[in-house]
Amino acid sequence: MSKNVANKLNKGIRPQQFIERMTKNQEAFRSWQEQFVWPSDDDREFFESLNNRDDLRCLILAADWCGDVVRNVPVVFKALEVSGIPTEVFIIEEHPDLMDQFLTMGGRAIPIVIFSDTSGYVLGQWGPRPKHVQEVMVAFKQANPDREAADYQEKLQKARKEMMARYGEGTGYHASIIAELRDLLSGV
Repeated sequence: MSKNVANKLNKGIRPQQFIERMTKNQEAFRSWQEQFVWPSDDDREFFESLNNRDDLRCLILAADWCGDVVRNVPVVFKALEVSGIPTEVFIIEEHPDLMDQFLTMGGRAIPIVIFSDTSGYVLGQWGPRPKHVQEVMVAFKQANPDREAADYQEKLQKARKEMMARYGEGTGYHASIIAELRDLLSGV
């Protein structure tokens, strides 16, 4: 069944409002945003070319306490800033109904970037993290289905450490996000 977010269009906050309202991690968020550099002129031109389309909307499920939001959403904001796609942010605690339509392996993982048409029909989604980082969590969840297992938390910590290693020290992962968003938007 196709998903529809029509009831949420124009009910979120603007990206700048999200940043201004952050009570946690605002400095880190702004820092990732300031460090953003387009991977190529071709990438920037692709996102700029989306200004010719008025049929797309973007909804982003997020929260300021989430490390993946702090790392990934600044890149998404930068890409969408030049695209002209109307973008709204939805705080997951305020919109659990929307979050529950976009679970990741049965769980509430953020950020989730949702692209829809003007009628709210979902055309695609991205998140909660770049594919090469998310692979670690997918493998962890498949290998550790029992959240009550004695060693679950210990193994989860190892998985998180590996995800941080895959993000790397710098902004290299930004190019992965841009490529994945571009890929997604090329098909809608």
